[in-house]
Amino acid sequence: MIQLRHEFHQYPELSNHEFETTKKISQILTNWQIPIEPTDLDTGLLAVIKGANPGPTIALRADIDGLPIQEQTALSYKSKNPGVMHACGHDLHLSSLLGAAYQLNQQKDQLNGTVKLLFQPAEEEGFGADQVLEKNVLDDVEAIIGFHNQPDLPVGEIALKAGTLMAGCYHFDITIKGAGTHAAQPQNGTDVVVTQAAIITQLQTIVSRNQDPFHAAVVSVTKVNAGKTWNVLPETAKLEGTVRAFTEADAEKVQQRLIQIVTKTAESFEQTATVNWTRGADPINNDPIITDLVKQGLTTEISQPKLTMTAEDFATFETKIPGTFAFIGSNGSKNAHGVHDPSFEGKDETIETGIRYFVESGKSVLSGLSKA
Repeated sequence: MIQLRHEFHQYPELSNHEFETTKKISQILTNWQIPIEPTDLDTGLLAVIKGANPGPTIALRADIDGLPIQEQTALSYKSKNPGVMHACGHDLHLSSLLGAAYQLNQQKDQLNGTVKLLFQPAEEEGFGADQVLEKNVLDDVEAIIGFHNQPDLPVGEIALKAGTLMAGCYHFDITIKGAGTHAAQPQNGTDVVVTQAAIITQLQTIVSRNQDPFHAAVVSVTKVNAGKTWNVLPETAKLEGTVRAFTEADAEKVQQRLIQIVTKTAESFEQTATVNWTRGADPINNDPIITDLVKQGLTTEISQPKLTMTAEDFATFETKIPGTFAFIGSNGSKNAHGVHDPSFEGKDETIETGIRYFVESGKSVLSGLSKA
């Protein structure tokens, strides 16, 4: 599995373009005589292991896409695709699921039910989980299980809890429109750059003055555009950014206040502004029953995870299917680089823990749901 992981790491593909990755996964599973279920997905795939005994159907999920990042590690198996890198460790995830598929297929005589193996496309960009649900790939699934590697945790550690784990991710795109003019004659126009600056400053008051301090949230402006030359005040300015919150209710409160600040600030400068708000990912909210069954099955001691404002589209599945999502340590070094960093390095040894997590939790959930 480590050998396969290295091959996947060398040839990462971007969201919705994981054609060769999908082809390779398919070839491996076919060689192992694990059936692949037909779907309408353009990339990614679903394999199925049917146990000898009747029972529930569950899904084990791994994501397969890379990121538009130029790798800067010294790994012997570093990316050979310029400008693309498995900087989030999805190669660790899919290799772990492949290893689990092999083991579970060897043990299918012991399984009470069916295990579906979802190699999901487009987790980073492209709403891959939504694609899977829209294609009705998981309609008969009663529980879903996944994990993400965590470089700040030592290899071998599994962190898991019921309830809130990761924040929801939301994207805002603001357009401000005023009247352009010569920079030497500002009285003849309405300066959208000043409005832009005022909005950036005022947005920071949402968390500090409108949000309950016991309900964490983040508002970050990450992209600012205005003007094309040095001596003209532009008529249009744009802002983009992200909001993170652990509940939909908090996200809605932030959204309402953000829209109010943007539109009223623009109005005060005799301009107009529009806000386009989109959901990137729902908050991860682990089902207590499925989480407890997973914990019962794991032979590794479970630690309490820290909540994180990063997001994961596994949460989309949890809005429709009871599920649980864990963190698995992938480095643990004092100066380990985080995910989405060009120097990120997930250790090969992570795969052993990932395989065990999928196999043990899958069998435990099948058994538990069979008795329910």
